[in-house]
Amino acid sequence: MDLFSEAIYTRRRAQLKTLVGNGQILLMGNDESSSNFEHNHYPFRQDSSFLYFFGIDRPGLVGLIDIDANKETIFGEEATIDDVVWTGPQALLADLAARVGVLDTAPLHRLSATLGATVHFLPPYRPENILKLGAWLTKTPEAITAGWSKPLVESVVALRSVKDDGEIEELEKASKVTASIHLTAMKAAVRGTREFEVLAEMQHAAAMANSSFSFPPIVTTNGQTLHNYYYGHELREGLFLCDAGGESAKHYAGDMTRTYPVATTFTTKEREIYDIVASALQASVQAAKADILFKEVHLQAALVIAEGLKDLGLMKGESVEAVSAGAHALFFPHGLGHMLGLDVHDMEDLGEDLVGYDDEVSRSSQFGLKSLRLGRRLQEGFAFTIEPGIYFIPELIEKWQSEKRFADYLNYPKILGYLGFGGIRLENDYYIKHGKAELLGPAVPLTNTEVEDFRKSLD
Repeated sequence: MDLFSEAIYTRRRAQLKTLVGNGQILLMGNDESSSNFEHNHYPFRQDSSFLYFFGIDRPGLVGLIDIDANKETIFGEEATIDDVVWTGPQALLADLAARVGVLDTAPLHRLSATLGATVHFLPPYRPENILKLGAWLTKTPEAITAGWSKPLVESVVALRSVKDDGEIEELEKASKVTASIHLTAMKAAVRGTREFEVLAEMQHAAAMANSSFSFPPIVTTNGQTLHNYYYGHELREGLFLCDAGGESAKHYAGDMTRTYPVATTFTTKEREIYDIVASALQASVQAAKADILFKEVHLQAALVIAEGLKDLGLMKGESVEAVSAGAHALFFPHGLGHMLGLDVHDMEDLGEDLVGYDDEVSRSSQFGLKSLRLGRRLQEGFAFTIEPGIYFIPELIEKWQSEKRFADYLNYPKILGYLGFGGIRLENDYYIKHGKAELLGPAVPLTNTEVEDFRKSLD
């Protein structure tokens, strides 16, 4: 089991106790989850907050931090002889707990008797954990779903948002695997191949690094669909978009997107759009510094996209006004990025607005901007993605044109000439170091020249 040092976990729990202040903190680990019958499980994934504070990557555990009694306990069951027969010898729970600085362990059936009047818990996302909490706290599932502790969530977000050196090292490892996955995809994505064949090569690259995907990959010739999980198309012509990431052994995530032509070179039209997206990425990296609102970085990227599309005749009018109105979102309907860490969308199980926003900046209701997951000020140690894109979504174009929406800023006759183009997204992972954005992991071909040179080298 890959763990940080005992001191790291002990310090994290001590910081959490100080922030929450009083009562008991109940951190739920995850159970095995069955796919089509009880003993046929999905791959196990431990809860990320449990990993952050307790580290133990084993199902069926619960951590209790009693702030008032200054006591920490991990509840769970020891392996039975039947477990050993089927899965092999298992470390004693007490031995694992000692490795993360916890002195007390107990079986789960003793948990409910130890709970007091004030129990803090995080928003549960697994149905079995909702039922467990309901039984222990004698509350309905609806009350449990609504009864999570905001002070605990805010405290966990405050701690997990700032990555320490060990976490950055894990993110570097994840980004290294991610780069390998993408280089493999760039080699495999050739004319006549099917999307699932590219995906298979990516899976092999991850497995050879003793890793797995940090999220279901998007591997598609239809890049205009933001989350496209169909893998059956043949690569013939046009653009190919690959959005994928690997995990480190401690479950830190990588997340990268590349888009490139199925041919070895871009067409003129493809290169023009590609270069706008690449410029938006570069401008965003330059703008992403400590103490700047990420929302402002997003808007700067949107302005670069609007100006570039205006140069091509796809947009018109004053670009600043167009972005303020949201006209650019026809082409860029999602946010510029999100927090990164133990989850690819880090901590979003705790509530996206509590992770990406705060009292200073709240989420917009404007189309496109409302999908920005991260709006708050960047801080030293934050890890996040930057992923601008330009998409030509036929259904959205048809709807907006029929409504004459933003007719002062959108040149619909010209835009219609791009139906069937698809979409382009480019994404890298960064963290704030010494006040500026530093790339996580090795560089992967990005400029149009780098992409074409790499693709040509495969011939």
